[in-house]
Order: sequence, then C-alpha cells, then structure tokens
Amino acid sequence: MKTTISDKATPCPLDRVNRQFQAPRPNALWVSDFTYVATWRGFVYVAFVIDTFARRIVGWRVSRTAHTDFVLDALEQALHDRRPYAGDGLVCHSDRGSQYVSIRYTERLAEAGIEPSVGSVGDSYDNALAETINGLFKAEVIHRRGPWRSLEAVEFATLEWVDWFNHRRLLEPIGNIPPAEAEAAYYAELEAMPIAA
Repeated sequence: MKTTISDKATPCPLDRVNRQFQAPRPNALWVSDFTYVATWRGFVYVAFVIDTFARRIVGWRVSRTAHTDFVLDALEQALHDRRPYAGDGLVCHSDRGSQYVSIRYTERLAEAGIEPSVGSVGDSYDNALAETINGLFKAEVIHRRGPWRSLEAVEFATLEWVDWFNHRRLLEPIGNIPPAEAEAAYYAELEAMPIAA
C-alpha cells in the first residue's frame, strides 16, 4: 500500500535537512511520517513525530483514516510534550505526502514557530530516520504480535511500544542507551557547565 500521495499542485517547503538526521540538541530537528497496519476491520494508520537528537518519539497517533487531522494530532502531542520555543530554530521534516504539505499542517508549524522541511518525491532516504522508526515499529510490534483485531488493539500496543522505545530500548547510534537517557545526559551536562566555569 502506498501511503505517500504527493499533491503536485501544492507548493512545497524546501528540504532543510538534506539527509543529515543529526541534531546538536533536543528540539532542533523533528521528523514525521506514518505507516499502515492491516486489522480484521480494515487498515489503520500510525503517525510518529521523532526528535532526531536522541531518536525519541515525541508524538504519535493511530487513526482509521490517513487524513491531515491525524498527522496534526501527532504534531499537537509533540508540541504539548516538548513545548518548543518559537523561533528557536526547530525544523520539522517530512516526505511530500499531501497531509504534510497541506495548508492546515503548514499553518500549524508556522503558528508554533517551526520551519517546515520536505524531502524529494519517491525517495525514502530523504526521510530515512522516520522510515527507520516505522520499520522498527513494524518489526518489533506489528509483525511480531499480529494479526490485529482492531484500531484499539493497535493503539494500545503502540502506546506500550513508544514507552518502551523511549525509556528502555537501547539504540546503537546514540551509544547503546535509551532515548530518554540520552536526553537526560544532555541536560545534565548543560546544567553542569556553568558550575565548571
């Protein structure tokens, strides 16, 4: 199933990431994407927003439809959870899916002071980190624990997995520690800096 349906008539934001999915601090670069899951009652869709600094999932949503509202809900959760400062240079990167280049999504990013960034058409490398998280989600939850009866079953499993992923899953690219631990270490180091000076 194809989830990215680009709207060629819609003007697109620039690609501000250029496949560089590292960030010097939390709330510098988020990536967004969604995937689909087959259930006994039809497909459901799962959207994620990931902070690239420690690969922490900061927003997610499960929906029966792949409309703009559902990716906006994942973004709202990230905004509520992270409370980024407007104008602090946060970039939110996605593919060219119609949901992510919609007027409503773009306006919400602007309201929050977040710079939009969109990769090229038909190139999963341009959103590789988000694609990686989708792949881990499918391998560690969806394929391992299915078949899935309902949206509610997928939603509960996603809730459990996101908590485990953020707080207990060891990730090699960030030093074989969980994302929450990597962020805590960053903030602890920041707090220690003025003391050393």
